[in-house]
Amino acid sequence: MLPALRVATRQAAIRRASPTFALQATRAASTWANVPQGITEAFKADSFEKKINLGVGAYRDDQGKPYVLPSVRSAEQKVVSSNLNKEYAGITGVPEFTKAAAVLAYGKDSSALDRLAITQSISGTGALRIGAAFLERFYPGDKTIYIPTPSWANHKAVFNDAGLKVQQYRYYDKKTIGLDFDGMLSDIKAAPKGSIFLFHACAHNPTGVDPTQEQWKEISDAVKAQGHYAFFDMAYQGFASGNTDKDAFAVRYFVEQGHNICLAQSFAKNMGLYGERVGAFSIVTASAEEKKRVDSQIKILVRPLYSNPPIHGARIASTILNDQALYQQWLGEVKDMADRIITMRGLLKDNLEKLGSAHDWSHITSQIGMFAYTGLDAPLMDKLAKEHSVYATKDGRISVAGITTGNVARLAEAIYKVKG
Repeated sequence: MLPALRVATRQAAIRRASPTFALQATRAASTWANVPQGITEAFKADSFEKKINLGVGAYRDDQGKPYVLPSVRSAEQKVVSSNLNKEYAGITGVPEFTKAAAVLAYGKDSSALDRLAITQSISGTGALRIGAAFLERFYPGDKTIYIPTPSWANHKAVFNDAGLKVQQYRYYDKKTIGLDFDGMLSDIKAAPKGSIFLFHACAHNPTGVDPTQEQWKEISDAVKAQGHYAFFDMAYQGFASGNTDKDAFAVRYFVEQGHNICLAQSFAKNMGLYGERVGAFSIVTASAEEKKRVDSQIKILVRPLYSNPPIHGARIASTILNDQALYQQWLGEVKDMADRIITMRGLLKDNLEKLGSAHDWSHITSQIGMFAYTGLDAPLMDKLAKEHSVYATKDGRISVAGITTGNVARLAEAIYKVKG
């Protein structure tokens, strides 16, 4: 008879060799043990009272709270009190909205307005998707679209999903934390003639780095020389500089120079209509006759996608854009939001300099819009989160809307401690 110790040892060996034991051991060393927690959940799990969330992609007021524009409140009350019906909109949406959206983007005296095919869309993402589908179906050149490096994370997915091939062109220079203008121009000139190029009209997401007006003129010349097609994404008109005309410079200049561009517009940021999903997609055509044909094909594309767009948010936006008093009020509110972002950039830079940082932080104020590229790498961003309860994306992008007068000093101190 085997001693009890040897029996126990043999039984343990059998258990280790059995599939059940192996599965239990595998579970103990989980396959997903090294999966990091996402920004939002990590922020929620942090119990520190003065934690800072710089990952949110929506505007926040100086108390860090979601903000509904007073002009939006007033417009919504007017819409509700009008007792309008809830019938379907046409396939291309609420006409009073699309007409006003076109004027906002292209300017009231634009030569494009009479030959513009435009449809309401499900915010900017929907506008991009309609545009991508139209290009995939009808663009006569190579079905490849070039997007900047980096670009909004969803751009590649939207274009790929519509059947377009996606390439990238140089845009952001990590060394200068600014625009790689020479690289951008070189890539535009080197791309096969007749390629499609996506441009962020203003407040480039995620870097906050925009070309100057003079640089836009050179970009236009290079695009024209190569016979490329320009697709603009304008998600931040008015929200970038506080001036809707200034932010639309690139779009309007390209049209003036004879580019028959297409454009995706969003009213999520500049009107705070995030959940209402209000946007527009438009194509500048060569003539009124061409406009009719293009418009008919846009309707054919939209019909199986979502049939027709929602009306409530479009009615709110339309009321603001078509009521002179509300429109002027909205322009002031947009400027206030933009000014708060600009002020927070200045305060962050000033606080870092007062702490004695040897690093050049001028890019914080030279960049524009909701997002800023700090120049901090992934390990430093990890330190900010783990040691200072400051949460943002690993690539060093921060949402400036998350900075307030109440937390900017602590934020600067945290950045100074990890960066110097």
